[in-house]
Amino acid sequence: MAAPGNKFCECIERTKRRLWETKWKAPCKMGVYPFMFAKYEDFLPIVDRLTQEGQKEPYDWDKYAEAFREFEFPASVEQQKANSRAGPKAEELVAEAEKAEKEGNREKASEFYMRASAAYRISRFPAPRSEKQRQAWTEGKKAARKGLAMRERPTQEITIPHKHGLQNDGKEVNFYYHLPPGTTKDSPVPLVIILSGLDGYRTELAVWIEGWSQKNVACVVLEIPGTGDSPADPKDPTSPEREWSSLFDWIDGQPEIDHQKVALWAFSTGGYYAIRLAHTHHDRLAGVVALGGGCHHMFSPEWLSNVNHLEYPFDLANTLAYKWGYGDDVETFKKEGMKFSLVEDGTLDKPDCTRLLLVNGVGDEIFPIDDYYECLLRGAPKEARFVPDRKHMGEPESFIIIFKWLYKLFGIQGNPFDQMKTLPANNKY
Repeated sequence: MAAPGNKFCECIERTKRRLWETKWKAPCKMGVYPFMFAKYEDFLPIVDRLTQEGQKEPYDWDKYAEAFREFEFPASVEQQKANSRAGPKAEELVAEAEKAEKEGNREKASEFYMRASAAYRISRFPAPRSEKQRQAWTEGKKAARKGLAMRERPTQEITIPHKHGLQNDGKEVNFYYHLPPGTTKDSPVPLVIILSGLDGYRTELAVWIEGWSQKNVACVVLEIPGTGDSPADPKDPTSPEREWSSLFDWIDGQPEIDHQKVALWAFSTGGYYAIRLAHTHHDRLAGVVALGGGCHHMFSPEWLSNVNHLEYPFDLANTLAYKWGYGDDVETFKKEGMKFSLVEDGTLDKPDCTRLLLVNGVGDEIFPIDDYYECLLRGAPKEARFVPDRKHMGEPESFIIIFKWLYKLFGIQGNPFDQMKTLPANNKY
């Protein structure tokens, strides 16, 4: 395989330590993935409960989701409630937001709505596979929609008909749409379409909007098939094309967009769809960035049989099976997954492809770097940058690489490091 040292599946023996201490505590303090818009203190009582209940894989997903919403105290410790850390949980954060909204404090209301959305998000993480996780996704959307609409640079949620959809597709396409303040049809702006990944939906990928808005770039944020509100039939390899066609038709009708400067940036699993649409819709985009994606080996039974014990903090193979429409039938997904391969279906051999930038960490343990070599060896020429000594998505160096590429594509000036500063949560209340 292409990974240095032939390490395609070498790391399967690595053990897994506590999720919070090893993977989530630090990003939660910073308010970065997967804790966008979050406040560290909001999660301390949640972690306490998860620890006390001894929750671990395989999770009872309803029980897992409950820990982010309702806190119960045995009678023997009821007297300790007032002094405990059982403070803000999702519903309490929403209540604080509603109170601030009634008082006319939009800044405070927005912050608390977004903090609530963060709590709901982690409770349905990595995918809403149970009833209570699905409820969390619904409530998280409500909170995020209100919070984003109240920000200094507001974002609206748009719903359009899925006019290219077939019988097994949904009827609507839902996404966030942001225009920088002052944008008019007489002064159109570039547009970056942000395509989510396996577990990060529009409610959290909205974290990128502020930085692009400051650069006078509009944003669309939406989910990939099989996640969030995507209407595309997850088991139909051709369903994404229909969704993107419905979206692009709508974009074509927006006079405030500079239609010569429309690009797409996809994250993680979204990178698979970015590679695909760079070929299928090559004439509708000025450029595409696939960050941390895959195209072929990611579907191999060998890879899927090992990924649950690598970099991803949850059961990756199971989550991928759910996302691609197989529910909890991982074994059938392993047998049939190659039908989605962009090598097997000939996508990568197509002669036409818009400008496509492939970026990932060389040591990616979610989707093997080998997949990007498959892209480079086939079809039209692509651009690529592999980040050494980094795992999935090559963070944080990958972001700087991508910002510079998109700045040049859009013909704008900017300091990528300044834009990076807009990502961590900067909660005031």
